[in-house]
Amino acid sequence: MKIFSPALSRLARLRYWRIEHWVSDPIAAQREVLQDLITHGQYTQFGLKYQFTEIFNIRTFKATVPIHEYEDLKPFIEQIMEGEEAVLWNTPVQWFAKSSGTTSDKSKFIPLTKESIEDNHFQGSKDVLTNYYHVLPDSDLLTGKGLVIGGSHQVHPIKEDIQYGDLSAVLLQNSPFWSGFIRTPELSIALMDEWENKIESLAQSTINEDVTSIAGVPTWTLVLLKRILEITGKKNIKEVWPNFELYIHGGVSFTPYKEQFNKVIGPDCNYIEIYNASEGFFAAQDRIGEEGMLLYLEHGIFYEFMPIEEYGKENPITYGLNKVEIGKNYAIIISTNGGLWRYLVGDTIQFVSLSPFRIKVSGRLKQFINAFGEEVIADNSDKAISETCATLGLSIKEYTAAPIYMSDKQTGAHEWMIEFDENPNNLDAFAILLDSNLQAINSDYEAKRHKNIALGLPQVTAVKKGCFHEWLKQKGKLGGQHKVPRLSNERVYVEEIKKIHQRLK
Repeated sequence: MKIFSPALSRLARLRYWRIEHWVSDPIAAQREVLQDLITHGQYTQFGLKYQFTEIFNIRTFKATVPIHEYEDLKPFIEQIMEGEEAVLWNTPVQWFAKSSGTTSDKSKFIPLTKESIEDNHFQGSKDVLTNYYHVLPDSDLLTGKGLVIGGSHQVHPIKEDIQYGDLSAVLLQNSPFWSGFIRTPELSIALMDEWENKIESLAQSTINEDVTSIAGVPTWTLVLLKRILEITGKKNIKEVWPNFELYIHGGVSFTPYKEQFNKVIGPDCNYIEIYNASEGFFAAQDRIGEEGMLLYLEHGIFYEFMPIEEYGKENPITYGLNKVEIGKNYAIIISTNGGLWRYLVGDTIQFVSLSPFRIKVSGRLKQFINAFGEEVIADNSDKAISETCATLGLSIKEYTAAPIYMSDKQTGAHEWMIEFDENPNNLDAFAILLDSNLQAINSDYEAKRHKNIALGLPQVTAVKKGCFHEWLKQKGKLGGQHKVPRLSNERVYVEEIKKIHQRLK
């Protein structure tokens, strides 16, 4: 119903003054957020344990409350799942976002309060729209529908009035009624559990809609768009949906996929990256075509930034916004209106701008290769493989890499398992160029590659089509926000994927 479009467009545009407010005074905005969080948390079990009533400044907060990983908060979360109230937050928790992550087979259950759903996740989404209209004031985005490629959600009750599901599905379930008029497909399809059938249903149900935007993880979005082109026989998505103008992506680096999307979608498409995790909506691109996502500072999250070399120390140093530096890798630590306190998310970020504060995701704390002192992170590997593919006219579906350790017979190396759209004619030439690009990006890697003394040429395997799909399926991680780990300092993932590749031969 297009009757809602003009009103929603006006509301989105009117919000921009508020964004300007916290952008212009970010330190004060963060101080107010922490004060509000402490007020909400002071009479909870957690707040009583750490004497929140005695905390009056950031310094005391950091000195009193230790940094937590999921396992540290798990006992509190289990109490909430049993129906206890005022454990981590002072309002009822009726939803949990189930997140399995990429480095563990175990599920995490992240509490979602009314405040975190409305004031963080929903407000973050609205501010993406506000910034988009600010950049493109003549946009007709809301005259059509947004295609949401979310997770799956069947009703999984924990206790009465307490349920869990994928984050995107929980948000869909809690969306206001009018959102159904500007979104496609219908909820029953959006929340389907079986992804192979879901892609077909998504394609068939949306072909004849006036779709102007898509939001989803790049890998599954590409699968859907290619299926739509197969059904329609069109050359690109702009021929299917002439008014299509925006793709919103997140979850994995977009760098290796950009060229494929340009070909599949067609001309004149805008791309916006968002950083929206189960734990919170952290940032979103506010300048189309320019690197960096605007850090959301007034959305119920207080941020600290830990230099990655501090990880694992007994009392790691963390910095506020007033002390961060451009280009340095930090682990994000958050305190949120969902009841997470000094919580280590696990992602690493870099600041690309300090006025305003814009960030990019550089990797995961536990996703890297540093077997020989090369310190390769996902941001390095994404750029190297993207540049290599661009030079050779190739495109990839997925990849992962791990070290090959030194032995009496050989030096160490990196082993890359890559699923190409079309395999290169010369895999050795691909490996040489990939190696050259990675050396240009990472000086530590370049040093270790000197004369092949510590590190030899990368070993690249072009795995069979569907290999990563099958690996995710075996792990129970097919679809939604589940991702293939790009890098690992261990060989577990590579060996598992290698077995599937050999079986598919």
